[in-house]
Amino acid sequence: MRTYPNLFLELGISQEEIDKKINDTFETMFFDPEERIYFEMGDDMGYMLDTGNNDARTEGMSYGMMMAVQMDRKDIFDRLWLFSKTYMYQKSGKYKGYFAWSVAPDGSKNAEGPAPDGEEYFAMALFFASERWGDGEEPFNYSVQAREILRHCIHQDELVEGGEPMWDNTNYYIKFVPEADFTDPSYHLPHFYEIFAQRSDPQDREFWKKAAEESRKYLHLACHPITGMAPEYAEYDGTPKRLFREAQFYSDSYRVAMNIGLDAAWFNKDESLG
Repeated sequence: MRTYPNLFLELGISQEEIDKKINDTFETMFFDPEERIYFEMGDDMGYMLDTGNNDARTEGMSYGMMMAVQMDRKDIFDRLWLFSKTYMYQKSGKYKGYFAWSVAPDGSKNAEGPAPDGEEYFAMALFFASERWGDGEEPFNYSVQAREILRHCIHQDELVEGGEPMWDNTNYYIKFVPEADFTDPSYHLPHFYEIFAQRSDPQDREFWKKAAEESRKYLHLACHPITGMAPEYAEYDGTPKRLFREAQFYSDSYRVAMNIGLDAAWFNKDESLG
């Protein structure tokens, strides 16, 4: 079995202390009466609350699913996924097969369009769930659901009238939104695309291999050569794009270092990034 670096151990922190920190953090985020951001709905659903905006977002829902599968909590995972499929999944229109990026805690949609970082995180969490627990009955046939999401991500214009894919098929970059001709550096997850290249529809696997390569190259363009900081949004040439605020380094940008680090830990295919 492949092992991955544990920098906390290397710093002299014991495995017991590490495990306690992880477990305590999970318990706080999901169950603490004062600090939790996970809330259950009825007998079989749950959502992750964005406390700053009082909504549930595909970004947070998919992160919650990733945390649940890492902690072997199938009960929480299935609640989050069922909420996402029930209230966020689009069954018709040009966004059919995508997920509405924001809904209210009662499930009513705040927006119709998707945010592609949600879809890619949903797919990765679902593949992990399939590997850990096996596929069940729909919608808990995790790997089937993941492949369907990825199919729409790159073939939406073929599958849905008026649809736009989430990846630009000329440069293999993920878009900020399907209609955009620019990107968000924090959406670039080459380590996920390596897995997609193994688990997606066979005819799409070369696309995902290429997407992993091109995203690593793109991060060199987008990240500042001295600080390593990436802009919140960026043109395809890496130039920062101001969109909703003056700040170029904000809440999306913070994720880029994490993504680069995880890619280095999993695959380490570009040592100049890792």
